[in-house]
Order: sequence, then structure tokens, then C-alpha cells
Amino acid sequence: MKIGITGGSGLIGSALTDHAVEHSHEVVIFSRGVRTTGTGKAVTFRPWDPTKRKLDNIDDLDIIINLAGSTLAAFPWNAKRKQVIRASRVESGLTIVEALSKISNKPKVLFQASAIGYYGTSEESEFTESSPLGSDFLSGVCRDWEASTEPVEAMGIRRVIGRIGLVLHPSAGFLPKLKMMTNLLLSGPMGTGRQWYSWIHIDDLVQAVFHTIENERYSGAINLTASNPVHMDEFGKTLAKVLRKPYWLPIPKFAFQLLLGEMSTLLLDGQKVIPSRLLEGGFDYRYGDLELALRDIYK
Repeated sequence: MKIGITGGSGLIGSALTDHAVEHSHEVVIFSRGVRTTGTGKAVTFRPWDPTKRKLDNIDDLDIIINLAGSTLAAFPWNAKRKQVIRASRVESGLTIVEALSKISNKPKVLFQASAIGYYGTSEESEFTESSPLGSDFLSGVCRDWEASTEPVEAMGIRRVIGRIGLVLHPSAGFLPKLKMMTNLLLSGPMGTGRQWYSWIHIDDLVQAVFHTIENERYSGAINLTASNPVHMDEFGKTLAKVLRKPYWLPIPKFAFQLLLGEMSTLLLDGQKVIPSRLLEGGFDYRYGDLELALRDIYK
């Protein structure tokens, strides 16, 4: 297969590219930079610019994976930053839709990235793919992000919406920050410690993405998380155990709120998300246990 990836240079895109090449697929990474050469593998680069709705040369692709979107980790979440977070995702989706509408040889599948932030936050509720939209900022971003590529379904393209949880990766995402705090002996419950962390090992995420792409039974929203979300307190204790460090210093909620403002929701709030459709489809997790997953990350 020939797979086009927007946002292909990030944590998830890089892992998907490696997997695809290992399984004899060709990968085209769409980049806003000037890079035009491959990586020594079956990878090529093509230009695109979602701010100008410019995306050409896509009629040879079997699959498009849309991961594009500005990072949530930039501080602070002021009005301008929020606009960038939302617009970068929506413009990317609209650009893809417009480009696809102009070609006759369309891809079979569009994988549209989203996030479990779609559901909002709760310490009590359990969320599956049939749960309703939340009411906070991230919920609204996910709603608009997902809606941006909805028109491809009317073009006969199967669309998979991957609502991705907290990705465990050794050098990117949220985990290196928690590791640093733990190694500095600053680990302990954040806020109440009762907020849910719906996590997934990067290898399982990659396998799950390809599982949904290659299996025609999947379309619409799919929760891409491990089957056993845990409270933040349990996550922190397990990480400290794996790193052989103490877990002892509670960090009050107001400290994060003063430092990070609304962005503190990424650490202080959470949701218990169950990947019902993956489980029903018999997806086989390699790292379904948190301690096993963390020990693999830091082996």
C-alpha cells in the first residue's frame, strides 16, 4: 500500500512510518518544510500548506492518515493559542477534503486522528465510543477536528476516527515529563490523584491504527486506549516503582492551576475511556498491563 501521512514527523507519525516501512508499504509524508528527499527507506516527502488549502499529488495514495495539528503542550493557553490549536486541525481537515474532491482516483481509507478529550473530563463516568460530547475547550476542538473531514464519507471513502489516549513513549509526549519529576524525587499525587489516565503504549497504538485501517469492519469513532485506565495516583506509583524512586510528594491542584492556567487540565483532569470497539473486534494488546508497558519503555 501507499500511505500518505500529514503530521508525519511527530511522535505518532514517526512510529506509524517505521511500522509501515517494516511491512513493505510506501509512505509519503506531507510537510510544510522544504524537505524533498527520503530517509533511506521507502519514504518520500511532498509539500502541502493547509493555511493556503494547498495539497496536490495525492491521487496515487491508497490510505491517508491525518495527524496534523499544533501541539497542546505549548504554554499558555491564551485566546491566540487556542485559536492556533483549533485552526491547525480544522484547516488541515478541510484541505484534505478539498483536495480529495478534485481527484477521481480516491484513497480507500482516511484515518482521522482525534483525542479522548472529545468526552470531556470526569472522575466518575466511564466513556465508550457511544458516549456524548463533552462541554469544555478540548471537547469543542475534537468535535471540529473530527467534523472537518466528514465530507469524505459522501465520496465513498471509509473514514476511521481514532480518539487517542495518553501515549506512552520514552522521549515524547507526557511521560518524559513525569519521569523527570520522578527522578528529581518530586513525584506524588497531582491534585486529587483520582483523575483517570487512559493510556496506551506507542507500539499498541501503532498496531491498533493499522488494525482499524486494514479491517473494513471499522469506520467512525474508535477509542485508541489500553483496556485498563488507572487513576493518576496508581500511574505515578507504578512509574516510581519501575524507576526505583520514591513516590511521596503531593502536589496541590492550585499550584498547577496558578502555573499553567487552563492548560493544567492535561494533568489534573482525566476520563475513564474504554476501547469497546477494539475489544469487540478482538484486538490483541501486547502491553495491556501498565507496569509491563512502563518496564518495556524503560528497559
